[in-house]
Amino acid sequence: MADQDYYKTLGVPRGASKDDVRKAYRKLARKYHPDINPGNKEAENKFKELSVAYDVLSDEKKRKLYDEFGEAGLAAGFDAEKARSYDQWRQQSERAGGVHEFNVDDLGDIFGGMFRQGARAQTGPQRGADIESRMEIDFLDAVRGFQTAITLERPVACDTCLGSGTKAGTAPTACPQCGGSGSVAVGHGPLQFRQPCPRCSGSGKLPGDPCAVCRGSGRVTRSETIRVNIPPGADPGKRIRLRGKGEAGIRGGPAGDLYITPRIRPHPILTRAGRDLSMDLPITVGEAVRGAGVEVPTAIGAINVKIPAGAQSGQQLRIKGKGVAAHGQTPAGDLYLRLMVRVPKDELAQEVIDRIDQAYGEDVRKDLRL
Repeated sequence: MADQDYYKTLGVPRGASKDDVRKAYRKLARKYHPDINPGNKEAENKFKELSVAYDVLSDEKKRKLYDEFGEAGLAAGFDAEKARSYDQWRQQSERAGGVHEFNVDDLGDIFGGMFRQGARAQTGPQRGADIESRMEIDFLDAVRGFQTAITLERPVACDTCLGSGTKAGTAPTACPQCGGSGSVAVGHGPLQFRQPCPRCSGSGKLPGDPCAVCRGSGRVTRSETIRVNIPPGADPGKRIRLRGKGEAGIRGGPAGDLYITPRIRPHPILTRAGRDLSMDLPITVGEAVRGAGVEVPTAIGAINVKIPAGAQSGQQLRIKGKGVAAHGQTPAGDLYLRLMVRVPKDELAQEVIDRIDQAYGEDVRKDLRL
């Protein structure tokens, strides 16, 4: 499968500045945001693609790896230096007509670690699996950010053997065949390389007696409460990562990660596109004609907004920095107010409106032509 072209997804050239990437994302996010397209699966998927592309291209380190190695450079455990060494070796081999003079160290550096790591993944320490969890979040909580806690059952390190998987009083011993290195040399001459030790299966150790509680796995399943920090502007469908809060590793391996996918409950008044918020603001006829200062509730508290004289129904006002709160290097979004002129319906209002109509002096639709 070909790599996803994140630049094409956001519609920016490869040399685009960080600011251009941000502007392109915000423009497209407004168009495809789930709140703007309720029930539209295609728009939801497009929004997720935009979020992934922006996450990579807005991060200097991720973008550099992506530009050099594609999506492979973003994979967990990817070793850029080894990849460059292998590419250099391959190019030298091609220039030599497919034959390249190399020594044992060449192969050991490029391939040895992969052979050893693959074998240890089966019998030595293993990284714990990641955990996926969904969380329903109130709209305003997602905008402001908050702390909460979730309780889940997950494999954790065994208290009896401290995660080693070995019975107390016994301990793993170094494998005598490989001397504890986990690999042995095979082949001859320039084609010699190292492979996993057949006796210890690449772990470098012969295990002691297994722990009776965890049966040698080094972990047990337990209910645990985990504190979660939801940053301001949590996006629906964009996962929040908690490092080391997934399943505990096997036989002392590192723990996996916990990924929380938020589901944002809609708000009766506010809508959101990226880090910008929008709402309708009802105003009176007098406020529209004369202009006025009105109090407007926002996600961060009430503010005073000046309605310009002669305001029209449907006119939009932009209030800078009153959208989703700033977080890290990400600036705060804006609040957009759509003015909605409310007309009273009683008889007195009808008389006043008749007099207002007489004040126009011309047909307001005289220039409306197709």
